[in-house]
Amino acid sequence: MLEEIIDEKNEEKLWLEYKKTRNPKLRDDFIKQYSPLVKYVAGKVAVGMPNNVEFDDLVGYGVFGLLDAIEKFDPEKNVKFKTYAVTRIRGAIFDELRTLDWVPRSVRQKTREIEDTIVSLEANLGRTATDSEIAKALGVTESEFQQSLLKISGTSVLSLNDVWYSGDDSERVSIGDSIEGPSVFNPDMVVERDEIKRVIVESINELPEKEKLVLVLYYYEDLTLKEIGKVLEVTESRVSQLHTRAILRLRAKLTNIRKGII
Repeated sequence: MLEEIIDEKNEEKLWLEYKKTRNPKLRDDFIKQYSPLVKYVAGKVAVGMPNNVEFDDLVGYGVFGLLDAIEKFDPEKNVKFKTYAVTRIRGAIFDELRTLDWVPRSVRQKTREIEDTIVSLEANLGRTATDSEIAKALGVTESEFQQSLLKISGTSVLSLNDVWYSGDDSERVSIGDSIEGPSVFNPDMVVERDEIKRVIVESINELPEKEKLVLVLYYYEDLTLKEIGKVLEVTESRVSQLHTRAILRLRAKLTNIRKGII
């Protein structure tokens, strides 16, 4: 839990003051208050990453996200800064990872192959494809398919934060940003002005229940894969498979929807 350097009761007033004055001292106080959040987010991102991705580097990338969050946070939008900052910090880390192109070519090719297979299958079936159907289409056994999911698990988190639509900064919507608590899965509750987010939420809602639950627990409840495993009473590696499969399936759904829109 973050140390309460800034009194929570007065924090909203301080944010309003900072928005008007850009007082450097207030900025430093906010950085001090929320710097532990950077390590927290970096620690979550580090899970499943290959050994060549250093934790300290992730923290460094995340700091830029925190600074960006402090500069762009609007206290009048009724969103807690911590919630807003997590998205910015995570986004900054993933943006830098994309720039470094750390994903091995073979892993990227396998990810694309599976995703394209799911896109084709579900477009033809008009429903969610099963593991056995996906494996058969790939020409591998179901066990080999599960092993492939484990190998590409690190890239699935990165892909979840891809921006679905890029307009000005306020219109950028990532899949990860659209994962909320279970009650938000009803598309009618999504703000009407954001049609793209509505489409994403609909796609999340169509995922198999267990896969949807993994996404909610990981991205909304902030549980680790190990903690999710205890909740679902399965191994951590099984949770990793469910997570990866959910992301690939979600991206496939969005690809099919996008083709329909375009």
